[in-house]
Amino acid sequence: MRSAKDFFRPLAVGAPAPVREVPFRPSRMIHFFDPSNEKMAAKVPAIAPTVDVLLGNLEDAVAADRKEAARAGLVAIGKSTDFGDTQLWTRVNSLDSPWALDDLITLVTEIGDRLDVVMVPKVEGAEDIHYVDRLLAQLEARAGVRRPILVHAILETATGVANVEEIAGASPRMQGISLGPADLAASRRMKTTRVGGGHPGYLVREDPKDPDVELPRLTYQQDLWHYTIARMVDACAAHGILPYYGPFGDIKDTTACEDQFRNAFLLGCVGAWSLHPVQIDIARRVFSPAPADVAWARRVIEAMGDGTGAVMLDGKMQDDATVKQCKVVVDLAEALAARDPGLAEAYEAAWKEQNR
Repeated sequence: MRSAKDFFRPLAVGAPAPVREVPFRPSRMIHFFDPSNEKMAAKVPAIAPTVDVLLGNLEDAVAADRKEAARAGLVAIGKSTDFGDTQLWTRVNSLDSPWALDDLITLVTEIGDRLDVVMVPKVEGAEDIHYVDRLLAQLEARAGVRRPILVHAILETATGVANVEEIAGASPRMQGISLGPADLAASRRMKTTRVGGGHPGYLVREDPKDPDVELPRLTYQQDLWHYTIARMVDACAAHGILPYYGPFGDIKDTTACEDQFRNAFLLGCVGAWSLHPVQIDIARRVFSPAPADVAWARRVIEAMGDGTGAVMLDGKMQDDATVKQCKVVVDLAEALAARDPGLAEAYEAAWKEQNR
């Protein structure tokens, strides 16, 4: 067994020192694009400033005969594009595929200094992260990469969910975890063919009003993913990394997409995947605290002073626990406002309105 003191030592001679705390950078939307699609690749310079994370996808949605073209396309985009404050991520092919090794070797040696995060699909246990961790260290040392490339895992199998706590704590490189609902549904033998979101058959029904008379009874659709998201959020919070909702496949159903994203946000997720430009604005809106909520949180913090004791505001008791909740909202708002001037103005306007 390795000593705990070794956890923050490089896994290869010449590799950069591991991070001790995952830096929080706004990542409300992880926008996917196919680097092998020339039309899509041509739009990257215009899309990059509008998203928090731009992800070159090499795995699912890229046909087998386009894998090498996607990899080469991402290298070209990484070298030629000014991303500004936008993060560049990639989703490599699964570790049991014939492409994953070449994905990592090529990307780290060619654009390692420009690549922020490597997303690893179908992670089932800490051993998958350990493999990627060591390999990245060796490649960083070879390429002279100056800062460690972080790792993001996708929960897509029942085994991965069962091992989510050990995955979250497997390496200092762990940046976060995303829920991959489609593959997870198949792994669990769930009877849904949707990519994320709810299902009209997953419901509860009100009790009969009169057991002797058959009358219509109200039904309420339930959230298929509540348990998994909550467990993933707990694992991430316990290890200081970031949880994300994954894809919502019905591009036209923007209302249900917004509902799913908001459920994830309220449970603790910091962002979601966007598969189409229409989902970018949804993610930006949902994963940014509402100005009125931020103004209220600032008011509570101000009223509580040193954070001890209790006060009454508008008939509601506030104490040290609510201050902690309010600080979560305000800290997130400040981090987002530093990147988004429009959001900063909205937060300031709401605060002034509340204090009129």
